[in-house]
Amino acid sequence: MAKTMLHNCNAATMEIGRGPYGLVDDCTVVVEGELIAWVGPRSELPSGMRCRSSVDLGGALVTPGLVDCHTHIVFAGNRAREFELRLDGIDYSEIARRGGGILSTMKATREASEDDLVEQSLPRLDSLIAEGVSTVEIKSGYGLSIESELKMLRAARKLGKLRGIGVKTSWLAAHAVPPEFRGRSDEYVDEVAIPGLVLAHELGLVDAVDGFCEDIAFNTEQLSRLFDHAVSLGLPVKLHSEQLSNMGGSKLAAGFGALSSDHLEHLDADGTAAMAAAGTVAVLLPGAYYTLGGSKVPPVPGLREAGVPIAVATDGNPGSSPMFSVLLAMNMACTLFGLTPEEALAGTTRNAALALGMIEDRGTISVGKRADLAVWKIEHPSELSYRIGYNPIEHRMVGGELR
Repeated sequence: MAKTMLHNCNAATMEIGRGPYGLVDDCTVVVEGELIAWVGPRSELPSGMRCRSSVDLGGALVTPGLVDCHTHIVFAGNRAREFELRLDGIDYSEIARRGGGILSTMKATREASEDDLVEQSLPRLDSLIAEGVSTVEIKSGYGLSIESELKMLRAARKLGKLRGIGVKTSWLAAHAVPPEFRGRSDEYVDEVAIPGLVLAHELGLVDAVDGFCEDIAFNTEQLSRLFDHAVSLGLPVKLHSEQLSNMGGSKLAAGFGALSSDHLEHLDADGTAAMAAAGTVAVLLPGAYYTLGGSKVPPVPGLREAGVPIAVATDGNPGSSPMFSVLLAMNMACTLFGLTPEEALAGTTRNAALALGMIEDRGTISVGKRADLAVWKIEHPSELSYRIGYNPIEHRMVGGELR
C-alpha cells in the first residue's frame, strides 16, 4: 500500500511521555492507507522508508483529529423561546416541569422524518467538522418512544456515512419521561428504555448506553436496571450525572465500569474516588454550565489529584448547550473551569477517545492508529484554546485522506 509523507510541520502528538503536548518539532508523519506508519523528527526518519507522495505542510502544527465525545446534535426544531424565559429568571428545572426543555424537542423530533432529522442535523455536524473534528458521539434521547429513538440513531449513522467521519451512537432513552408516562417513570424504563435498547442492539444501531440521573429525570435504581441490561448485551455505559444536584450517579456509573460520567458540577469526593478506581473519564461540558448560568463548577482540582482523566465536549443540543464549536468548548473549559490549554487539548483528543472506548484507534498521533489529523496555521497548540471565534484550521486528514 502506497505511503504518504507529511513533512515540514510540528506535531502535538498528545502521546504521554513525550513532554508537554507530546510535541515533536520538525516532525514527519508517514501514512499508509488509513493508518499512521511512522511519526518522529525528520532527522530520525528511517533511510529505507520510501513514500510515493509527500505533502509540505509549510511549518503548520498538526494535532490528532479532534473528538467531540458528548453531543445531542440529532434533533428537530429549536428552543430559542426557552432562552428568553431563562433570561427572565425561570430556571431549567422549572421550564422542564412546565413541559418545555427536552419534552419540547421531543414533540418536534417525533414529528420529523428520518430524512428531516438528517437535513436539520447536517449543518451542526458540519460546524464541528470544520473545526477539525473527525469523530463525534451522537445520542438519542429526544424521541422518548422506541420507534422515535431508533429513528434518531438511524439518522446518526447516516450522518457519519454522508460525511465520512467516525460516529459513535449512544442509547439515551432514559433522558426524560414523556407525557404519556407522566408519573410512571418505572413503567417507562421497563416498557420503552429497556426493550428499545434490546431492539437497537439487535439492529446494530447502538454503541453505548446513557442516562440522565436527576430528580427531573431518573434515579439510580431505575438506571441500574437499565445498565444491567446494557452489560448483558455487552454494551458500555456512560451517564449524565451531578449536573444539577448530587444523586450518586457517578458512583453508580463507576460501579458498572462506565466509560464516562458527564457534567459533574455537584460531584463529591466519594464519586471522584469511585471514578478514579473504575478508570471512568470525567467529561466536562462548559457550554451547558454557561448557558444555564451555573454557579458551581466541576471539582477539577480533585479530579486532577485523583488521576481521573478529563475530557471536554460541546454537549451540542437545542436547549442547555446550543453550541456546535469544539474550539469554543476548549476555551470555556479553560476560562470557566480552570483547565490548562494542554488539558483542554488532551480533553478533545486523547481523553475524549478514551471516553468513547476508542483510545486504541485514535486520540493521539501514534504508529498503528488511524490517520485522523488536523493541520492548523498556528505556532503553538495553546492557541487553540486561546482565541475566541477564530478557526485556524488549514487541512484535515480523515482515515488517511487529506481533505
